Amino acid sequence: MCGVTGWIDFTLPLNEQERKIVLNMANTLGKRGPDATTTWTTDHVVFGHTRLIVVDPTGGGQPMTRKVNGHTYTICYNGELYNTEEVRNKLKEFGYQFQSHSDTEVLLFSYIHWGEGCVKKLNGIFAFAIWNGKKEQLFLARDRLGVKPLFMYRLGEGLLFSSEIKGILAHPSVQAKLDEEGLQELLALSPSRTPGHGIFKGMEELKAAHWMRVSKGEFECRRYWQVQSAPHTESVEDTATHIKELFKDTVERQLVADVPVCTFLSGGLDSSAITAFATEYEARQGRSHLKTFSIDYEDNEMYFIESAFQPNQDAPWVKKVSKAFGTDHYRAVIDQQKLVYLLKDAMKARDLPGMADIDSSLLWFCGKVRDHATVGLSGECADEIFGGYPWFHDPKKLYSDVFPWMNSVTEREGLLHTKWKKRISLNKYAKLRYAETLTEVPRLEGESGIAAKRREMFYANMIWFMPTLLERKDRMSMAKSLEVRVPFADHRLVEYVWNIPWEMKMLGGREKGILRKALEGVLPEDVLYRKKSPYPKTHHPIYTKLVTTALKNRLEKKESQLYDIFDYEKLQYLVESEGASFQTPYFGQLMSGPQLIAYLLQLDMWFEEYNVEI
Repeated sequence: MCGVTGWIDFTLPLNEQERKIVLNMANTLGKRGPDATTTWTTDHVVFGHTRLIVVDPTGGGQPMTRKVNGHTYTICYNGELYNTEEVRNKLKEFGYQFQSHSDTEVLLFSYIHWGEGCVKKLNGIFAFAIWNGKKEQLFLARDRLGVKPLFMYRLGEGLLFSSEIKGILAHPSVQAKLDEEGLQELLALSPSRTPGHGIFKGMEELKAAHWMRVSKGEFECRRYWQVQSAPHTESVEDTATHIKELFKDTVERQLVADVPVCTFLSGGLDSSAITAFATEYEARQGRSHLKTFSIDYEDNEMYFIESAFQPNQDAPWVKKVSKAFGTDHYRAVIDQQKLVYLLKDAMKARDLPGMADIDSSLLWFCGKVRDHATVGLSGECADEIFGGYPWFHDPKKLYSDVFPWMNSVTEREGLLHTKWKKRISLNKYAKLRYAETLTEVPRLEGESGIAAKRREMFYANMIWFMPTLLERKDRMSMAKSLEVRVPFADHRLVEYVWNIPWEMKMLGGREKGILRKALEGVLPEDVLYRKKSPYPKTHHPIYTKLVTTALKNRLEKKESQLYDIFDYEKLQYLVESEGASFQTPYFGQLMSGPQLIAYLLQLDMWFEEYNVEI
């Protein structure tokens, strides 16, 4: 993986001074690519790139330029292609000659040959920019599910782009400003964001499954991929077989690398399935003892509180799966002080307040994994595509007029300072964004009632909740120079599972029942039917004390921006009650109490660190 950034302006010559600015922008992305930082310029274009070497150390350097029929093309790319050899062989049939075995060169020649249609040929995760010297045109594209990020900012007659917000903010002409829409994004929807929204004024993110073409006086953006609704005609047995074969192929494709690879292992269905197929593949390659990693919290065995959302701890299940597949397992245990200390680092990695200790623990964990491996496979996205979350099962949630993981919008609004209650409505904003989302849903002809509502829910999860988790995984892992791949986000799997009817997804009355059937004989039976448990959180009372004290100390500074946004007395009561006065989870299922306190702590740090102006 890498960091990409650039500046294009058809009205200005971009020379040495501008190259230095882009180099500074690229340097902010150094952790995404610690192995090399380079720039490339021509007339009105500057590219910057930071490289994390995963494939072809000598031949895959970037920005990469190739000349075809007298015209030059240059690429700046962040991602991995999992069908590199198939595309390479096809291009060889058309006469293309390769100088490396990197996927970067394959992607560049794909664009040269197929133009904008190249993105439909790709299986992978990517965000890239290509300068077309023949047409004097910039082409930007992002993968179908939005695994890899790409932010943009229109500057004068030109455009800035970067893998992360911090890269664009490093430009001297860009300021960290919030307008009313950005403030509503932050207060009503955070830590999620409206697709395409960059929070800061003027900031955009190229939407997943979209490309943009930039030429003199023209910006054109198009969607190139969408799930298609159609009747599912395969039997249960055939469906399970299809899922198994497709998922196995996906895992094996994503294990290809020239550096050490591992898997994240929680002992749940999704990560255990990845580990099972990875172990089998590694054995066929003559490599034994796949490395696996899990995270836990100091003293969680003493303080763990069972709930409907978090029915049991991971540790015993991790041990069982590791033993079953003979993995070389590392269990990382984070202490409470470290969890709090890293809240600021996690916020800076995301460039926004995020998921509190879930972010900071993942950031720390990725650092521990990076000590042993450069690439990791993780189980995100299975619950979004197979329907593993509680809101898929609750008719009240399905017929609601707002995102089901944002139950707290009314309570959020209740915290606001009076002046903001008069100017903005968090409820209206959240409902507006949900209504907009539902207009995009690819409908199935003749489908109605709860089945149609469930299809809406699957779509909202795919373009809202899934990207929030993918953003968390990308930023926390890349901040530790670790590449994380997500097999369940393979677009072929997403397309196939999209049309499997709910009754089949819930085979046997179990969430993700069809996936469990597909994995029969692959996993130990008790692991196969373990009840879903989300990414773990700390239950230690010391953590609550630590974050509460930290926020209380920050609030003693009367210049805190939080006082300009929230009601003073309600903030004080929230701190005194250690978060208990806010009963509804702030986001998702588990972000409540101490996690809300930690979020506000991140929010205050963010305003201060980024010098945010409202």
